[in-house]
Amino acid sequence: MTSNEPAAHDAVVLAGGGARRLGGADKPGVPVGGRALLDRVLGACADARATVVVADPRPTVRPVCWAREDPPGAGPVAALDAGLRRVTADDVLVLSADLPFLAPDTVRRLLTALRSGGAEGVLLTDADGRDQPLVAAYRSAALRRELAVLAAAHGGLAGLPLRRLTAGLDLARVPDPVGSFDCDTWDDIATARARIREHDHVLDEWISAVKAELGVDLDVDTGVLLDLARDAAHGVARPAAPLTTFLVGYAAAQGAGGPEAVAEAARKAAELAVRWAQEAGQEAGQGAERAAGQDKTAETGGPGPDAG
Repeated sequence: MTSNEPAAHDAVVLAGGGARRLGGADKPGVPVGGRALLDRVLGACADARATVVVADPRPTVRPVCWAREDPPGAGPVAALDAGLRRVTADDVLVLSADLPFLAPDTVRRLLTALRSGGAEGVLLTDADGRDQPLVAAYRSAALRRELAVLAAAHGGLAGLPLRRLTAGLDLARVPDPVGSFDCDTWDDIATARARIREHDHVLDEWISAVKAELGVDLDVDTGVLLDLARDAAHGVARPAAPLTTFLVGYAAAQGAGGPEAVAEAARKAAELAVRWAQEAGQEAGQGAERAAGQDKTAETGGPGPDAG
């Protein structure tokens, strides 16, 4: 690893709870914005070197390792222990599977805070200032130390609450009422679905969902594409907008395929749309002049005496 490369980290996602407040529904599989809650979390921690999901195996948006606490349903501390046994990085993300608004930037912020300070863990706090230990980054060694202490003191880890684990850790906190929002009830699910469809969020959420569905890992300037779509719609015809952006993507895929290729194809198409609109404007102006000339001829009964 060079000095410019980020330190490796792993992720443990707890997804095997009983979801009692959802009537026993399969909470990790509940869709929010067209994507399962678990897949949304996996998308946020996609940079992890290894990702372990503690739950029964299921189809997911990307490959993961699977683990299960013994016995199943023994609680979050036992589940975390089972996941931690499958990872080796010094730093580990610990996440629940019901975080609809967890973003990669939030994950990076947690890891940066952990590595830049002296704490053994950094966790988010919610809108009420409460600790959220399942939206956090920890030193793996510190977690293993406290898990061993608890297991020795209680003869095992089954049924222990997370606060018993975090009480022995030196923690730092990052306030984040959005990233820490979790879905415990159907009302929470409804709130998350409504927020995603708000005007300020819907476009980013839709693009993220499409990229996940198509397996596209490409960050592009959506503003450039929207400007292109607007120019094509106004300067050519409304159906030209989606067709033009499709062709830009196709052209970029045939070329280098990266964000720069998309930007270059969009630039060329945008310039074409501008030329198209200018030409149409010139034709409209010349047509108006010709029409005005014809009207004048009709009024005078023919061309002037000097017409040759």
